[in-house]
Amino acid sequence: MRTTDAATPAAGMLTLDRHLGGAAEVIRALQGERARLDRWGRELAVRLGSGARLLVAGNGGSAAEAQHLAAELTGRFRDDRRPYSAIALNTDTSAITAIGNDYGFDEVFARQVRAHGRHGDVLLLLSTSGASANLLRAAAAAAPIGMLRWSMTGPAPNPLHTACDDGIALPGIAANVQEAELVAVHALCVVFEHEITRAP
Repeated sequence: MRTTDAATPAAGMLTLDRHLGGAAEVIRALQGERARLDRWGRELAVRLGSGARLLVAGNGGSAAEAQHLAAELTGRFRDDRRPYSAIALNTDTSAITAIGNDYGFDEVFARQVRAHGRHGDVLLLLSTSGASANLLRAAAAAAPIGMLRWSMTGPAPNPLHTACDDGIALPGIAANVQEAELVAVHALCVVFEHEITRAP
């Protein structure tokens, strides 16, 4: 039978406490972005309600949150309502591998932005580092199209936060920032659905 040092559980709890405490700190920072989240949610309601679409992308854990947001908008969050156009650019493995193979991984999102993006659409880019080359290329590709570009990143200053029209930059380690991304995604959905149901 394996035995453990009596100090090990205490050390493990300290590590856990640091992680949970870090998550709480990032969520508190996100609360400071309430006005921006409200503005974004209302802007999405206006634009998507008028036929525009949301393109959203991220890498790794942020890709999961990008996919999550697109699913909430094309499906539903709380209440039954019509679907809205939202595409997570990190979900099409055939497109990603074809573009990556032919043009390089840095182009996997930018080329899709050029294909799907239209004037008035919204591009939301999620990155804990704010330095991912493929997201920076996507932001650059969206500018001449006339898309509204938002970023959700880890601590600023960072290149992606600077490259976009507006952004939320959260202090904290990557894991805690990713956890806050989920809260932010749901907050956007809360505002979005509230605004959609108020529309005549």
